Amino acid sequence: MPALYVMIPAALLIVAIAIYIFFWAVDSGQYDDLDGPAHSILFDDQDPNHKAAVDEVSGQQAKPDDKAPPHA
Repeated sequence: MPALYVMIPAALLIVAIAIYIFFWAVDSGQYDDLDGPAHSILFDDQDPNHKAAVDEVSGQQAKPDDKAPPHA
C-alpha cells in the first residue's frame, strides 16, 4: 500500500510531462507538413523538374535552368 503513495503521483507527473511535450510539439509546428517528407524521398534532389515543382508549391518563381534535360 505505501508503494501506491509514490507510484500514483509519479505516474501523474509522467502523464503531465507527456501532455506538455505533445502540446509544445503542436505549437512549435512539428506536425505542420505531414506530406512533404513522405513525397521528398520519391524524388532525386538533383532533378531540376523536382526543384521547380517545390518552388511552385512554395510560391517562388522557378528559375530557368540551361542544364535541364529536354522534355520527352
